[in-house]
Amino acid sequence: MVVQGNLNISTVPALFETGLQHLANEDFQVDFSQVESVDSAAVSLLLGWNRAARKMQRALRVKGLPEDLLSLADLYGVADLLPQQSD
Repeated sequence: MVVQGNLNISTVPALFETGLQHLANEDFQVDFSQVESVDSAAVSLLLGWNRAARKMQRALRVKGLPEDLLSLADLYGVADLLPQQSD
């Protein structure tokens, strides 16, 4: 799945549900390279998907995480809890 545009409190809830549906059926790979902007909801999105993936025993792979998202995760002290980026 390729995520585009803005990841914020308005867009994340629907995207979160879509990701959960994918995880319920299969491993899930997400490309964030086309994301334009993020807020703290984007960090919550990744943490929630990661938690769900572990619970469902699925692999969650991410790539292209925006620097602002990584900076927010560092600021909140949760960077180590984010899924590992793949190439």
